[in-house]
Amino acid sequence: MYNLVIHDKKEGVLKLLALRVIMAIREILQVGDKTLKRVSKKVECIDDGITGIIKDLKDTLYAGTGIGLAAPQIGYLKRIFIIDLRNGQEPIILINPKFSKKIGKEESEEGCLSYPGYEGIVIRPRRVAITGLNEKGEEVTYEATGLLKNAFCHEYDHLDGIVYIDKAKKVYKVEQIE
Repeated sequence: MYNLVIHDKKEGVLKLLALRVIMAIREILQVGDKTLKRVSKKVECIDDGITGIIKDLKDTLYAGTGIGLAAPQIGYLKRIFIIDLRNGQEPIILINPKFSKKIGKEESEEGCLSYPGYEGIVIRPRRVAITGLNEKGEEVTYEATGLLKNAFCHEYDHLDGIVYIDKAKKVYKVEQIE
């Protein structure tokens, strides 16, 4: 519940309104859940159901510290993911993404909200181009390297029923810093 104070200049009074904000923070499925191993279905149209999934993805991502979340991780077998590097840029929502370019290879250090407390080394492309629809249904294309490229590859894998530990050269426990 949030409070909103409105000052009415004409009447010179303050009005207090309570706004109810409904958040849908979903449980993030963990490695071992069979849903994470299934291939997601293409989104046929962006309707209220898809808009709801996107809202759930946002709410769930922002309730934690991750930078990306795919619909299968919260139980929806739809080809949708969100990425927010938390660098002041707008979050990226991609629906029905497809890679149009993968160049080179390099090692990537990755973690996953579906396998907390662990990280691994995965071979990923050095550079990618990916195309999909944004939440308005407009086609968008991103070219990426570095962390954003890793996030695109990682979240895309979730749509195909792949978790990073399936590809990892090495997986190790991460020590928590208090």
